[in-house]
Amino acid sequence: MSDILVAFATKAGSTEQVAQAIAEALCKAGDTVDLRRARGVREPVSRWGCIVLGAPIYSGRWHRDAHRFLRRHRGELEGVPVAVFGMGPRSPEEEEAWQRSRSQLDRALAKRSWLTPVAKTVFGGADPPKRRQATRRDLRDWAAIENWSRDVSAIAASRPAPAA
Repeated sequence: MSDILVAFATKAGSTEQVAQAIAEALCKAGDTVDLRRARGVREPVSRWGCIVLGAPIYSGRWHRDAHRFLRRHRGELEGVPVAVFGMGPRSPEEEEAWQRSRSQLDRALAKRSWLTPVAKTVFGGADPPKRRQATRRDLRDWAAIENWSRDVSAIAASRPAPAA
């Protein structure tokens, strides 16, 4: 059992829904979870035993609030396990789009050479709710999200608790 912060950035709400699903899966695994918008986390993050940070990838860039979170908390994050996810493509038939999204997340994280995530993934994205389209595309795989969350819980549980 660990204390875990799930911090997220979102533009249209899809990433927030994924962050909520991650938080619920972590709670089911016995973890204590705080779910917060990344831009609102101002206190020291070293009090949590693990950090999950997620944000959408738009136009090849990871959301700026995720970058700001990493910059703001750099000193503390070097001593805390960090798991990262990005929200990627909305077209199921394009493996190339998935590869691009993974590369874009890798590029975003490469700007933080001090950061070595304990887990990293890209989940499928979803069209914004107000999209003018007869059918909205939604590639979020809720089972994969839950499985990844359980993996993060196990990683967090294998780490020593932070000093009080």
